[in-house]
Amino acid sequence: MYCLPGRRKVSCAEERLRHTRSQQAIQMNAKLLGMEGDADLQFLLQGGDLLKVRSSSWKKTRHFKLMEDCKTMWRESRKMFRSSKTFSVDDISAVRTGRQSEGLRKNTEDLVDGRCFSIMFKGRHKNLDLIASSEEEAKRWVNSLQKVVFNRNNLNSLQKTEHWIFNCLRKADKNKDDKMSQSELKDFLRLINVEVDDKYAEFLFQKCDKSKSGYLAGEEIIHFYELLTHREEIDVIYREYAKATGFMSPQNLVDFLIKEQREEATLADAHNIIQKHEPDENAKEKKLLSKDGFLMYMHHPQAMVLDPDHREVYQDMSQPLNHYFISSSHNTYLMEDQLTGPSSTEAYVRALLKGCRCVELDVWDGSDDEPVIYHGYTLTSKILFKDAIKSIKEYAFKTSDYPVILSLENHCSVAQQELMADYMSSILGSALVTAPLGGGMPSDFPSPEELKGKFLIKGKRLNKLEASFAPEAAAAEESDVTEEDEENNEDKDEQKEEEKKKKKKLKLAKALSDMVVYCKSVHFNGFEDARRNLSFYEMSSFKEAKAMTLAEESANAYIRHNVDKLSRIYPAGSRADSSNYSPVPLWNAGCQIVALNFQTACKDMDVHQGQFLVNGKSGYVLKPAFMRDRTTEFDPISLTRGPWLKHKTLHVMVISAQQLPKVNKKKTSIVDPLVRVQVYGVPDDVAEKETTAVANNGFNPAWNENFQFDVYVPELALVRFAVEDHDSTSSNEFVGQYTLPFDSLKMGYRHVPLLGKNGDALPSSGLFLHIMVLDVE
Repeated sequence: MYCLPGRRKVSCAEERLRHTRSQQAIQMNAKLLGMEGDADLQFLLQGGDLLKVRSSSWKKTRHFKLMEDCKTMWRESRKMFRSSKTFSVDDISAVRTGRQSEGLRKNTEDLVDGRCFSIMFKGRHKNLDLIASSEEEAKRWVNSLQKVVFNRNNLNSLQKTEHWIFNCLRKADKNKDDKMSQSELKDFLRLINVEVDDKYAEFLFQKCDKSKSGYLAGEEIIHFYELLTHREEIDVIYREYAKATGFMSPQNLVDFLIKEQREEATLADAHNIIQKHEPDENAKEKKLLSKDGFLMYMHHPQAMVLDPDHREVYQDMSQPLNHYFISSSHNTYLMEDQLTGPSSTEAYVRALLKGCRCVELDVWDGSDDEPVIYHGYTLTSKILFKDAIKSIKEYAFKTSDYPVILSLENHCSVAQQELMADYMSSILGSALVTAPLGGGMPSDFPSPEELKGKFLIKGKRLNKLEASFAPEAAAAEESDVTEEDEENNEDKDEQKEEEKKKKKKLKLAKALSDMVVYCKSVHFNGFEDARRNLSFYEMSSFKEAKAMTLAEESANAYIRHNVDKLSRIYPAGSRADSSNYSPVPLWNAGCQIVALNFQTACKDMDVHQGQFLVNGKSGYVLKPAFMRDRTTEFDPISLTRGPWLKHKTLHVMVISAQQLPKVNKKKTSIVDPLVRVQVYGVPDDVAEKETTAVANNGFNPAWNENFQFDVYVPELALVRFAVEDHDSTSSNEFVGQYTLPFDSLKMGYRHVPLLGKNGDALPSSGLFLHIMVLDVE
């Protein structure tokens, strides 16, 4: 029999000392969070037992508590040899009350609804479904967690840095004596993603060890922190405008904003900035901006690379619906691949919260007369259609108020189609558009503004919309239509495809057909046929390869087609791994609904999210005027002269980066970062340049490298800043990125926040750049 070694008995004095230090750490972290003495924070620090739910038969009690860093949640494991698990508060995307998650709805009864709550995570991390002992306790957990998440999300960059470094220092202090030896200093540097040789570590140590005691303590650690966080590039800029007194006066700040940042600024603006960002009360009283205040302002979203005006809805939202690019998802119900991956209502929630405005529902006959959603003829799991509609209703307008299009891939019998119609009508209620706005036969699409808070159905219809306004024609309705699903469209032989379509018919329920108003699915028979025979509301879906060919070979015709009609593009059926394609060539051709696999993190998804980062993350971006003109001559391939041609040069100086995350979590692994600057748009604008790699420094690498790009059609261009971990023996690893429209760039010295693989912010990580855009005569 194997005996576990006994732990050394801790003396009472050691226990008291450990408790004192723990309380000091909690006080420090609570202060940084602005939650000193907060009862909700104390509740989480004390922790408690909750019932964790995995299935109807797996429900086990687990103890949860917030660690002393006020950032890490600890969960005790009851299994032998199993270490207790932790997760970061920064990884929480939402805390939801009640049985809102798919897991809780499936595995618990209605009577425990008030005691249930779920912790939802960013990325692909599974939800944590929990049950408290009472409704009151459940509310306490939810409110307390939401408060800590909110406070952490609202820390400014400097506060996040201070919080992170303080806790890394505590972690590096192995013997918990509040002192730092030279070996602990090296461990600390590795924790913050810096590798230094022994000589430099010794130099740093000697410089801070004023007492010559062989360790750092108190003020010496503060001095070390100041050395570490010192940013020479900010010093240079600040000194240039604070020459007279060592502080920036309001006029100095105005000069900086006008000359360097290319902003219109007044003394009133400068006074507001000082009042809002200056941490030193003495300086604030004298109406001066210190270097710390200047850095706090430079890290504020108003001063970052994205034009703050574009964070809100700033475009005209009263144009017809088809005049906008629309954030769109393919096979929205899938969490992973197209063959064996799980289907989940949670996938709809995640897409909608990211601003997606067109979601897909692949509906089939289910058992118990209940229509289900899954990827047909595969091993993907199934979810109930009605559950998906409930989730869509609940989360459709959390991020954006603008309309959501439900793209139906209907494979159901008439009986289950009638159930589908009944569910959509009863669950979505008056928010579902079932007749043209205004009552009469429309001649154009309504606008996103007119459709706020509404749902549109995209699908097959038995007849023309006009027929519903002509009673004598109603009797001529057929009960079946050609079934056009994505699998049919994958046939490479067009003749075979046509024969297949003629044979395959779908009986269509009138109740479901009548719900299709502005987005009737029809087969595409060429641009001329569409112009002659199709009404504005009749739209086609194009497989990726077909759409790309049209965008390359008939770009102008495609653009003109999309001035009047809607077009939806979807990924090739061969993308069984849920990979994506570039949406850019399709946007260049005016296609509105370019559907991507939202569940797959990749460069194409980064570009998609960058396109819809602006306009209040509404999921709608107004197409340029030259793509809304029926007589437009614009062709992204040939680029003749016209109002679209606005030649500019983009100058980017990549100066530095701050607090890049480790790619490999091994203690000794340090990133060798390089920055890649990429421009997307019409073919003549596509370009990419990269810096050299900085060895062994993810904390504060510096480059000071300049790049220049020519941009001919700025209204269609996007810029992506990507950080990679250089590897000389294999492909580089992704660290973080940020993508935004070219016309949303702010000039001057700008911080760029970085996003991780799943599009979520990397706390405290960022780039520092200088950007200039000049007109070319």
